[in-house]
Amino acid sequence: MDFTGKVVIVTGGAKGIGQATSHGFAARHAAVAVVDCDEKAGLDTAAAIRKAGGNAEFFAADVSLSSKVAKLIPAIAAKFGGIDVLVANAGIQRYGSAVSTSEELWEEVMAVNLKSAYLMSHYSIPEMQKRGGGAIVITGSVQSFGAVVNSVAYVVSKHGLLGLGRAMALDHAKDNIRVNVVCPGSTDTPLVRGIAALSDTPQRVLDACASAHAFHRLIRPEEVANVIVFLASNLASYVTGEAVMVDGGMMIACGGISFQDSMSKETKD
Repeated sequence: MDFTGKVVIVTGGAKGIGQATSHGFAARHAAVAVVDCDEKAGLDTAAAIRKAGGNAEFFAADVSLSSKVAKLIPAIAAKFGGIDVLVANAGIQRYGSAVSTSEELWEEVMAVNLKSAYLMSHYSIPEMQKRGGGAIVITGSVQSFGAVVNSVAYVVSKHGLLGLGRAMALDHAKDNIRVNVVCPGSTDTPLVRGIAALSDTPQRVLDACASAHAFHRLIRPEEVANVIVFLASNLASYVTGEAVMVDGGMMIACGGISFQDSMSKETKD
């Protein structure tokens, strides 16, 4: 997989799956726009890529805000000469039921997890059209298909990403733009470890996460990133509108994503 001459945007690109994805594309000769709201982590990620011989620049932005994304995309296109691939990866986790979830929390999760993917696509697709096509990969979740207790906003946002990806795949096939959704299980990221840390027994929560997978371990970020890179590559030239599970057999195992029930019960709203 060679991305020489291609420009790739990765939102949430400074940590976890996003960071691994930024490195994965850069290692395959893409010019990478690392987009994140964490300036230090973003600068560090871009610097590490350049130190390794890659081409990357950090762009600080809150991708849940239209005013920011409307300026971000032209800035990236001007810096690198266009846009070929968008990885809409930014996301947060919050807990609560339909009753305990405040309107403010609901809107926060929808803005970061779902609206940001729409906004980034809305402004990036015209740039891809100028290049004769492109690829979009959205980071969904096993919760794009399942649901767990006390996570209503997160579950709805991840279901929404699946619909967004499928709708855009149909709408933009004529533009030679492919759109797919990657659905990871529990991945060893700062987000997952941060959630576990909310519990009185964080290691027990992490162990429960690991045991829900057939391989009995957390997914490594680069294992998800490898699938993202593949879906954006020419090797996946006839793959669009798909939801690709990277869950280590979690969803076929008895109990499915029950580990996240334990996680949500261990954390507070």
